[in-house]
Amino acid sequence: MRTELLKWLAFGTGVGIEIRDRDLQVAITRVRPGRVQVLGSATVPRFRERPAAEWGVELLAFLRKLGCAHIAATVLLPRQEVIVRQLQLPGVAKKDLPSAIAFQIDSLHPFPEEEAIYAWDRIAGTATVLIGITRREALDFYAALFVEAGIKIASITFSAATLYSAARIPADGPARPANFLALLETGDGFEAYGESEARPVFSATLDLPRDKVVELAASELRLAADTEPVPVSELLPRPALFPPNYDPAAESYERNALPYAASLAAACPWFSISGNLLPSEQRRTSSRARLIPTAALGVALLGMVGALVAQSKYEDARYLDLVRREIQKVEPRARTVEALERAMTRTRARAHLLDQVKSRSKADLDALQEVTRLLPPPGWLSGMQLTRTSLQINGETEQAAELLKVIDGSPLFRNSEFGMPIARVASGDVFQIRTQREEPK
Repeated sequence: MRTELLKWLAFGTGVGIEIRDRDLQVAITRVRPGRVQVLGSATVPRFRERPAAEWGVELLAFLRKLGCAHIAATVLLPRQEVIVRQLQLPGVAKKDLPSAIAFQIDSLHPFPEEEAIYAWDRIAGTATVLIGITRREALDFYAALFVEAGIKIASITFSAATLYSAARIPADGPARPANFLALLETGDGFEAYGESEARPVFSATLDLPRDKVVELAASELRLAADTEPVPVSELLPRPALFPPNYDPAAESYERNALPYAASLAAACPWFSISGNLLPSEQRRTSSRARLIPTAALGVALLGMVGALVAQSKYEDARYLDLVRREIQKVEPRARTVEALERAMTRTRARAHLLDQVKSRSKADLDALQEVTRLLPPPGWLSGMQLTRTSLQINGETEQAAELLKVIDGSPLFRNSEFGMPIARVASGDVFQIRTQREEPK
């Protein structure tokens, strides 16, 4: 009965972004009572090598296409950049937990004191506190990167907190076992995640053979030696609607389990434990103005149900009047936010155009220098026309017949041809050559 009631609280939409070695993997998930849908997924390739403003425009366009540009994302740090620890603090009151953890935190990591950033939360119903620790330098780098890209982020977290939270979202599907070990294959080993009565949460990355990883993880969890690990994706609710790479029957579903889990945890934060490493002053929230239609419909529905149950027209009219007043208050703010977003988009486009104009001047100067190099003395030019895509030169040289081969041998020109027949004069050959310019890489 309690599980059925919890299903009606599973409501929301989340954006999860996993930071991988070279790419960003993005998943957008909508959670409704008893039903999960993966609305879309995207990959941002080579994000470390490309300008953040460039791939940020692409990612924002993808989010706008799905109507999710207003949602602040949950970002999942690479597992190798996070140290996961557990503290047993029996008998410590909730209000005393921060000072108790701060007292012991220096013994849980190898970083200098000022370089460590950590987040924690108590596992419900236990004396265990789950802690994630990372370097300030790494956290600041990723936070600044997303700010530069124009992507709003509400949380930067780690896989253990995300998997624990996502596995507890009530949805239709097989029940999660009480004791288990899950493995996720990485590029240089395995990430092990498990839960048991002995250890509420276990998370580690091990660069060992699979059977050795299972043996060590099962020992830590106090599970039987012959425990068979399950894929990480089996811990998560199976989506009812999904793009091809999130098909539960496909191999890619397991590879994308972490961004999917991050989007689930972001969609229903009230089922999640707190593992947010991002400082509170840097956290962004989803635009409330975008939620006005949903809030209005929800309040109207509650008013109608109340009217049917209580048979009171007064309550129904009171609720509707309240909604109208709230909408009138928020509408100016919503228009301001939309105007700012449009202005930011125009500014980025203008900056990109200015960068292109600057690069053209350099390309033209390079072309002039290359022509000077290709036509050595005593050759000379009597005329030259330079456009974005072509070059025409008129001049005189000792042997004009070889010029086409020389010009096409340059990386800046191609498809050279004579614009008129070569004319022989006393001092050499008079020529006219047309050639196409190579597009800059």
